[in-house]
Amino acid sequence: MPEKPDINREGLIYDWNRAGTEPAPRGRVQLDDETLRDGIQGPSVVDPGIDEKQELLLLMDALGIDTADIGLPGAGARAVEDVTALSSFIRDRHLKLKPNCAARTIQRDVEPIARISQKVGIPIEACLFIGSSPIRLYSEDWTLDTLLRHTEESITFAVKEGLPVMYVTEDTTRADPEALRALYSTAIRCGARRLCVCDTVGHALPEGVDRLVRHVVGIVEEAGDEEVGVDWHGHRDRGMAVANTLAALRAGATRVHGCALGVGERAGNTPIDLLLVNLKLLGWIDRDLTRLGDYCAAAARALKVTIPRNYPVVGSDAFETGTGVHAAAVIKAFRKGDEWLADRVYSGVPAADFGLKQRIRIGPMSGKSNVTWWLEEHGIPASPETVERIFNAAKQSSRLLEDDEIQALAAGGVKR
Repeated sequence: MPEKPDINREGLIYDWNRAGTEPAPRGRVQLDDETLRDGIQGPSVVDPGIDEKQELLLLMDALGIDTADIGLPGAGARAVEDVTALSSFIRDRHLKLKPNCAARTIQRDVEPIARISQKVGIPIEACLFIGSSPIRLYSEDWTLDTLLRHTEESITFAVKEGLPVMYVTEDTTRADPEALRALYSTAIRCGARRLCVCDTVGHALPEGVDRLVRHVVGIVEEAGDEEVGVDWHGHRDRGMAVANTLAALRAGATRVHGCALGVGERAGNTPIDLLLVNLKLLGWIDRDLTRLGDYCAAAARALKVTIPRNYPVVGSDAFETGTGVHAAAVIKAFRKGDEWLADRVYSGVPAADFGLKQRIRIGPMSGKSNVTWWLEEHGIPASPETVERIFNAAKQSSRLLEDDEIQALAAGGVKR
């Protein structure tokens, strides 16, 4: 079937998402996957085995994710062992994905990253984090001078050891503007190549993200170092993580973070899978995401979490419908021989873009067209008697019928 013309040129959809003057991100959007470090801090997830972590790295690479946080080796022997194994795996498999590691802004956390990098023979970005908000300083009995001293000492040491450095200010979304100016200016002067703006407790709304990220971009510009990038790291305590991340990109962030299925502390991190979906639909990235379902399924197995049935895109309900009006529109598109149209007429997300497909189900809100289509799709003659029998059983049901139940009804049986 010939490729369909561009949807907007044909006027079939007026896209209000792109109708205004909102700027697109500056340059290429980079993504950092935090599943194997920040993600496993979630209270209900497990720390996967090394084989499962390696499988996830392969799938991250297949999705075009740029970097992955593979652990905090300062936490102890097991973390050192895992980070060494995962770094070696990335090296040996020649993955495009680059590793990074978290560390507190103290020398003893940076030292194991340097040792592993030297042993494995590949660069490992050191992500050095420190609290930055007044409430955190008050709680810890810190002063700004304390933060500046730790910042300078740790970054200077990491750079001397040959590590690329991302400087991470925790709770940035509740931090004082001038404190951030002092911290980030010091980090840049000491050799940090990236600054990470963090919504550690999920406090921010998109308009606040815009103001904050523009402030940080301004600090970078004042420093006169155009090579310093700005990262955004969000949490979803208020359910705003994806929207906040898109706002950060519009405001000048060049790399954004997330975790598979939104796992992480408390309510979790930005779901990197849904972030990928939105970036693709906005036209901000152009990559093959047909293995997104494989990635999410592997993460669910490894972390021992369940994907909700109504989870966007990869949930089992995402592209299914048993409702008559909805299904009729999809079926009419299919009968035109137009899968492109069928994938969009009642769906804001084209299933095929993510290796999935629309599915027509049969239930109490279905019409007879659902039944006829299902039978045809399964190679079963759609005689009036068969259609009527299945339709009547569906109307008496309180839920969608399963495939084996429909098969039995088609063969003349009754619904279980």
